[in-house]
Amino acid sequence: MHRVWAVAINTVRQALRMKVAAIFILLLLVLLPVLGATATGDGTLKGRLQTFVAYGMSLTSLLLSLLTIIVSVYSITSDIEHRQIYTVVTKPIRRYQLILGKFLGVIVLDVALLTLFLGIVYGVVALMPRFVDASEEDKWQIDNEFFTARASLMPPLVDVHEEVEQLYRKLEANDQLETLYPNYSPPEIRKLLTKRIQLEKRAAVVGQVLIYEFHDVRPSDPNNQSLFIRFKYDVSVTPPDEQVYGSWRIGDLRGYKTGTSVNTPVYQIPTRRDPVRKFREIEVPANAVAKDGYLAVGFMNPPLNDTTVMFPIEDGLEVLYKADSFLGNYVRAALLILFRLTYLACLGVMAASFLSFSVAMLFCLVLFTIGAASGALIESFGYMSVSVTHIYAYTIQNLMHLLPRFDSYNPTQFLVPARLISWRLIGEVVLFMVFLKAAGLLILSLVIFSFRELAKVVV
Repeated sequence: MHRVWAVAINTVRQALRMKVAAIFILLLLVLLPVLGATATGDGTLKGRLQTFVAYGMSLTSLLLSLLTIIVSVYSITSDIEHRQIYTVVTKPIRRYQLILGKFLGVIVLDVALLTLFLGIVYGVVALMPRFVDASEEDKWQIDNEFFTARASLMPPLVDVHEEVEQLYRKLEANDQLETLYPNYSPPEIRKLLTKRIQLEKRAAVVGQVLIYEFHDVRPSDPNNQSLFIRFKYDVSVTPPDEQVYGSWRIGDLRGYKTGTSVNTPVYQIPTRRDPVRKFREIEVPANAVAKDGYLAVGFMNPPLNDTTVMFPIEDGLEVLYKADSFLGNYVRAALLILFRLTYLACLGVMAASFLSFSVAMLFCLVLFTIGAASGALIESFGYMSVSVTHIYAYTIQNLMHLLPRFDSYNPTQFLVPARLISWRLIGEVVLFMVFLKAAGLLILSLVIFSFRELAKVVV
């Protein structure tokens, strides 16, 4: 093990002597405090904090990702190109120990730099409220909507399989499928019909009441905390002022169904106006949750409106409640970035085990770009023709599954809206990104490098 560690220490020293590493480190040391001073967001204290965290962590993750690729590739290819590896392999050190040492050195460097720069980001975030002239309302807002980690519960989707089949058969009998859905296959038509009917289930005409039920709601301190109902309206006809009315009841509404009384408080929100297609939140005490974890959210479309109100399927309504602290969530966000860097270090070492520096860099950067935009790439194929979609399903789709979807584990999408990064998500990333994909690349690099011809004997 001491041989692997010796190679790791030498790799760290080699990286710190690289000019590109010095430039990246200097950029982060300068840009992070500047971002903290210039971030404005929407003008509120919460907006400034969200903007700084989003840009600060994204910049740190991007530059460290690029640095990881460069160092992991260069540390191996430069030794081979400058023939320094000859003096190493002739010593009592095996090739697998050399590869493991290179990988370990890159990880040690990543951990040190990630701790430094995310420490700077956290320090700026913690100090910013003290240097901003904020009102008590702004301070309350950041305590409840930023400096926290809120778990999220979405309403379960209604099973509409039978209704979809009935509608599909009706359209088929009337020869309307080809007219309404040209160039769509039967599974795609059923998928579109499913979304349509599910959206209808989440729509309320004037005077109609919608009730959404949630189970296993477990706020950490029900008597001293709040629940937040986050919602976004959509409408069939947009009002001239783009505002609609809404009446809400939140609590244990089972008593309204059975006509019996309940011990849990039910909070009735006075009729309020909110803009359409913009997120809004309603706060109620967490004691609205019943002891068995049940919570119901009731919405009525009042007669003051003259349009049907809908809650979009993806993000129309959710219940948020405090489940952990901001610091704990921040540490888990740092782990997500570290897991990404671990994968990129394995990728760089694998590419360098059989490619030259320039080719290995191009290979790693292409895969990194695809992984960072995999969600958008996969979604884009849904808008192409049926023939192209079929080709994608049997070719590129299988290759995409081999790459980690970095955009799905982007920590800013959790920290900015104060969403809880669960340990279950951490375990999922460790299992699939680190143990399966990253470890697979590292093992592949060990096999390739053990059989690589480093020099030819010329007679």
